[in-house]
Amino acid sequence: MKTKNEWMQSVYQPATQKFPERKYNFKNLSDMDPEPIYTADDLKDWDAERDLGYPGEFPYTRGVQPSVYRGKLWTMRMFAGFGSAEQTNERFHALLKAGQTGLSTAFDLPTLMGYDSDHPFSKGEVGKCGVAVSSLADMEILFRGIDPEAVTTSMTINSPANAIWAMYIANAQKQGKDLTRIGGTIQNDILKEFIAQKEFIYPPSPSVKLVIDTFEWGPRVVPKWNFISVSGYHIREAGATGVQELAFTLADGFHYVEKALERGLDIDEFAPRISFFWDIHNDFFEEIAKLRAARRIWARQMRDRYGAKNPRSWMLRTHSQTAGVSLPAQQPLNNIARVAIQALAAVLGGTQSLHTDAFDEALALPTEEAATIALRTQQIIAYETGVAGVVDPLAGSYYVEKLTNDIEAAAMGYIEQIRALGGVEAGIESGFFQLEMAEAAYRYQREVEQGDRIIVGVNDFVQDAVEVPIQLIDPQVERVQEARLAQVRRERDPKRVEAALGALRDAAVTGANTMPAFLESAHAYATLGEQMDTLKKVYGEYVEPVLV
Repeated sequence: MKTKNEWMQSVYQPATQKFPERKYNFKNLSDMDPEPIYTADDLKDWDAERDLGYPGEFPYTRGVQPSVYRGKLWTMRMFAGFGSAEQTNERFHALLKAGQTGLSTAFDLPTLMGYDSDHPFSKGEVGKCGVAVSSLADMEILFRGIDPEAVTTSMTINSPANAIWAMYIANAQKQGKDLTRIGGTIQNDILKEFIAQKEFIYPPSPSVKLVIDTFEWGPRVVPKWNFISVSGYHIREAGATGVQELAFTLADGFHYVEKALERGLDIDEFAPRISFFWDIHNDFFEEIAKLRAARRIWARQMRDRYGAKNPRSWMLRTHSQTAGVSLPAQQPLNNIARVAIQALAAVLGGTQSLHTDAFDEALALPTEEAATIALRTQQIIAYETGVAGVVDPLAGSYYVEKLTNDIEAAAMGYIEQIRALGGVEAGIESGFFQLEMAEAAYRYQREVEQGDRIIVGVNDFVQDAVEVPIQLIDPQVERVQEARLAQVRRERDPKRVEAALGALRDAAVTGANTMPAFLESAHAYATLGEQMDTLKKVYGEYVEPVLV
């Protein structure tokens, strides 16, 4: 049999004399240039036992569970949240009725920034990009009629994560639920806020301290809960390449592990509850290889660098979401196809949970019809395509295995560079992440504007604008929230609120774990803003340095 080089010289190159290669940018979104063909010659240093293995076994390249989707399909967890707690609760019930198997909660910008709905800074933003939650009263309505022991819930919340999680737990306690039986995830990844999304409140060090409080408290009180979802999604949406997303996100995860170990926590107690969240973009094979490389890097580092003994500590468990940044407003119905391809990549990459974006998200919050189409996309992949019947069907592909190796090597190069800088917090302060992502985003945008990268309906195959229905948020939501807050403040016990906030302040001052005080604050109906303001007096507020 010919070698690869022999075939290229004797067959491929002569063929391209007659039919030249298209003038097309074949590079993937991480600027890696694929060769025309891959063979066993590309895997000479590849060891199937060392680098691939079997599903459910170290290094988990093929998946963290032996049966993957033959045993249990991925959780179809559609992101939802808008307007008032009543409106989002109605959407939750509609999605569950349509076959969704887990809830994922989007909060509005004031909530994400730790402001009450009646704060002056909240004006005009209440309920716009997610649901408004200012106290336990909102949380009670948000999950009315939903059994926290029967449905797992994910909440995309970061700076105020401890307070929002405490409200969810308090609501479960008020229903008489067993906390050892409720499951879900809080995003709680504050490092990526400094890197990408910028919804931070306190400086990095105390912010990370609050995260580690959940590492310490969670496994002992709510053992089925994932107290962090280390998020590459927002890093990718901010302009990072796939390799940068992988490297920066894993570096964040390792940083949390190191801080937890510094506190004296047992790695095999907290590590099994760490989860991850990835952005699945348009380059099909790159995204599949990225998920495979992520599992392998995490497993090797957790076992060999950090000394975890429990195999569950080596398993990278993940939620994925199709790439919102890849869905243009032009010809929005084309986004249905993009989302389907991205979702298929996530499934072939072995995700445990998946959200599919709606086609209209570049225009407004999704309509119920658009959200249903997005959910049906997952269901068609699950039940009609056959891809869920074989565990890691692309394993052994010359291209996929070589690409997995290349992405792993490139990501580890970044991780070692971050460690040499002094770690993630040092990288944030120096502007390392921002500058790397800015360069990647600039290169991508330049390629699009110059026509080197085709985006169908944007810079080629353009047609007149297509009108689609969009969902608007009624300004009345702001007044509903203000009225509910006023009622909460009238009816609660002011002495209990004062004592709870005092305990929260004392925990922050002394360095004690803050979660018990957050839970009591929730039960006392202290508002989100009151809790965040209490900590501002101790920790201060973070101002991002200006990069030159």
